[in-house]
Amino acid sequence: MFKVIVPKAPFKELEKIDTVNQKLIFEKIKDLEMGNFSNDKALKGKHKGKFRKRAGNYRIVYLKENDILVITLIRIAHRKEVY
Repeated sequence: MFKVIVPKAPFKELEKIDTVNQKLIFEKIKDLEMGNFSNDKALKGKHKGKFRKRAGNYRIVYLKENDILVITLIRIAHRKEVY
């Protein structure tokens, strides 16, 4: 089981999203917490080392620190504006 850290910036982005999508995003965050990384993609370029999880039209960008089992959420935003 992983520990998921949600800093202030992604939390504020999450508050702006409608409740239906918020529930879907929370389910995906719980998947991260349980260690379910299926279909997650590693990002390239300036975001190398980060991963993204798809939640409908939204993307959860996170950083996984393998040694200490910590996942830090970097950004939660619509797929048009996340990168």
